[in-house]
Amino acid sequence: MGEPAKKRATYDDLLAVPSPLVAEILDGKLVKSPRPGVAHAAATSALGGELYSPFVRGKSGGPGGWIILDEPEVHLSDDVLVPDLAGWRRARMPQVPQAAAVELAPDWVCEVLSPSTRAVDRAEKLPIYAREQVAYAWLVDPAEQLLEVLRLEGRRWSLLDTWHGDAKVRAEPFEAIELDLSFLWAR
Repeated sequence: MGEPAKKRATYDDLLAVPSPLVAEILDGKLVKSPRPGVAHAAATSALGGELYSPFVRGKSGGPGGWIILDEPEVHLSDDVLVPDLAGWRRARMPQVPQAAAVELAPDWVCEVLSPSTRAVDRAEKLPIYAREQVAYAWLVDPAEQLLEVLRLEGRRWSLLDTWHGDAKVRAEPFEAIELDLSFLWAR
């Protein structure tokens, strides 16, 4: 005889997780992670700040046309994800929803890797983002000082490029501006 079917996690299960933890539902499993460390938070804050003015407000030579949010709760089918950063083109999401969660797949996500989330971000969340047709995913690794830029091609991720250290980059979908990666590493 086979194993009994495991009960799929519910939103009530997610809400019961104590507040210092970040909870997500990935492929029916409740996944709990500790709050990110300071280097993780610094990288997320710095990247969000660098993108906000040119891509949300259209300042500093940027094109505008985006909504970029820190740690939004995103409901995709039966999954509940909390990317470190997520962006939607205003053509698809003209304004921020007045709800606790967004139910529209982002156009871009950024996961900042930490020892406790690295495997989940890569092996569990990226396939869900691909299934939901998120066009771009960035993986930022503060410990290794790396930025990996992925583009969805069909149902598979293609690695466009990897940069490290103090590189100055133009990375899709935000290639309209040059990003100085040294700002991400909380030195």
